[in-house]
Amino acid sequence: MLTSLDTAKGLSDFGKDPVWLVIVKAVLIFLILVLLTLFNIWWERRVVARMQHRIGPNVNGPFGLLQSLADGVKLALKEDLIPKAADKVVFLLAPVLAVIPAFLTFSVIPFGPTVNMFGERTPLQLTDMPVAVLFVMAIASIGIYGIVLGGWSSGSTYSLLGGLRSSAQMISYEVSMGLALVAVFLYAGSMSTSEIVAAQDKLWYGLILAPSFVIYVISMIGETNRAPFDLPEAEGELVGGFHTEYSSLKFALFFLAEYINMATVSALATTLFLGGWHAPFWIDEFWAGANSGYWPVLWFMGKVLAFIFFFIWLRGSLPRLRYDQFMHFGWKRLIPISLVWIIAVASIRTINLNGGFDRSYLFAAIGVLAALSIVLFFFDEKKASDAAEAEEAAVFDAFAGGYPVPPMPGVEVPTRKVSTTSSTDADGGAS
Repeated sequence: MLTSLDTAKGLSDFGKDPVWLVIVKAVLIFLILVLLTLFNIWWERRVVARMQHRIGPNVNGPFGLLQSLADGVKLALKEDLIPKAADKVVFLLAPVLAVIPAFLTFSVIPFGPTVNMFGERTPLQLTDMPVAVLFVMAIASIGIYGIVLGGWSSGSTYSLLGGLRSSAQMISYEVSMGLALVAVFLYAGSMSTSEIVAAQDKLWYGLILAPSFVIYVISMIGETNRAPFDLPEAEGELVGGFHTEYSSLKFALFFLAEYINMATVSALATTLFLGGWHAPFWIDEFWAGANSGYWPVLWFMGKVLAFIFFFIWLRGSLPRLRYDQFMHFGWKRLIPISLVWIIAVASIRTINLNGGFDRSYLFAAIGVLAALSIVLFFFDEKKASDAAEAEEAAVFDAFAGGYPVPPMPGVEVPTRKVSTTSSTDADGGAS
């Protein structure tokens, strides 16, 4: 575990760059994120098209690579509409409030080691701080205000419901995401992103802290409103969700924020669990220069793109969850499992730091607790399934309350007898 002296030594590399180099780094990060967004949109359309036996964009530019740029120009030239019932100031500021935090979070992400850039020795990272990971989570939480205010200021019921869903989703899954990172802090002894990467030079935390890694990956999908957790944008229920009333460049900013947030959570997962910019598959064991110079940027971007492919794969494979299923999974599954795992990791670290004891008993106890949790997990699911089957088996009265409603699939609908006897009026004629 890193000591406070080691952390201070690592952080001392930052804050020494001249102003012009800081500006150059900031501009490079901005360009990388914009170009990465254009590429990710094209990549998502191509991958999903292949999964559905289609071709995808292939006209504008080689392999259709300029299609995203053409779509951006089209959005910029579209008519910019503001609903009559909207709060105009908040309506205009909401997309900006969503996209700026998305860029800021990359300021503490390490792209590589210290290199020679334009004659200056500097780390491939804009800045770092002792609580860099908490900074990322705090700034990412600010971005949700743009979505909530955008839905509220539109003056539309659908937009408001989409914004409320997004805020509830962020609160639910950011809790489990934060809990998943506690184990990393316990092992690294630091919340600095550069120090966490340095602590994984031999073994990645994604391997030794696999439950935290899995919980983080699930939480980051819910945090970014991506399928199958894209409930705030459910077109079958909310038209388009929080951005229903947006058009032109303001809609493009929401789109940009979503894809940059995908890159942010992917970069954070790479930094905390996959060794950051360190070479994969232990390439550095037989190539001494794999983790020096600008080569680590290639390893880092490759890992980030692998996560983004995972996002795309899920979108093309899984259907959207119901909202109650989504919230139930976050509060009653991910958070309790995260708490139990934190207790286990803290126990192991405490024992190791105090000299340790026979670990076989500890691992046996953890195995028993894990098996018990899995049994209770499926037992609870079985009870819920039995209750749902019993409810479906009940006879459904479509006219209860005086209003006919459609039945659920598989529910028996009773037939209603209709009298065909004709009444006779006073003159003896049928009425």
